[in-house]
Amino acid sequence: MNTSIKPALAILGGTGDLGTGLARRWVQAGYKVIIGSRNLEKAEAAAKDLISVMKSRGVDDYQVEAMINLKAANAADIAILTVPFDHHAGTLESVKSALSGKILIDVTVPLVPPKVARVQLPKEGSAGEIAQAILGDEVMVVSAFQNVAAHHLQEGKGIQCDVLVSGNDKNAREQVIQLVEAAGMKGYHAGLISNAAAAEAMTSVLINLNRQFKGHAGIKITGTGND
Repeated sequence: MNTSIKPALAILGGTGDLGTGLARRWVQAGYKVIIGSRNLEKAEAAAKDLISVMKSRGVDDYQVEAMINLKAANAADIAILTVPFDHHAGTLESVKSALSGKILIDVTVPLVPPKVARVQLPKEGSAGEIAQAILGDEVMVVSAFQNVAAHHLQEGKGIQCDVLVSGNDKNAREQVIQLVEAAGMKGYHAGLISNAAAAEAMTSVLINLNRQFKGHAGIKITGTGND
């Protein structure tokens, strides 16, 4: 990543709490963000709300657009997928042609309602591995952000949560770690895309904890010398 020029980011399926939370963080950090959706009206409404939030925070210099998912993926340097698991494969198939040579950050967790507090990983191993298989080697899939509460992302303050970053391309992981830090968190190289299963499974554990303590739990990595 050219550190002097920030990449344009497309958040595919970016109208939900997680997608809009990430969008707020990155727009505030100076990135151009494109809100993508299957429904243009929903994308435009989310973009309008994002601009309103930026203005309320005193941010006057922002770059926000709304597009359908395929156009958003085409216009972006890096795409971020924030859809429910049942829309995961279909969305990837619909934007595959626009992602060749790019990084796709997969935030998807393979939750199976109604028992979302139970770990139920897919037979392929993880949502991240499914994404890599669908998109092929031409796309650098990086799995991240599964253990960050959308509630915290929506806020304007710092987040006491670390992010595990998995993917087969080390340089792509490093670029995603830069985006993690721009969003106010600490990112860690967590190995190949097969290791995405660990972070995805941890989400169900965190849901259990949140139900017990009525909070928004995350993870912290200790003992590295960076904590």
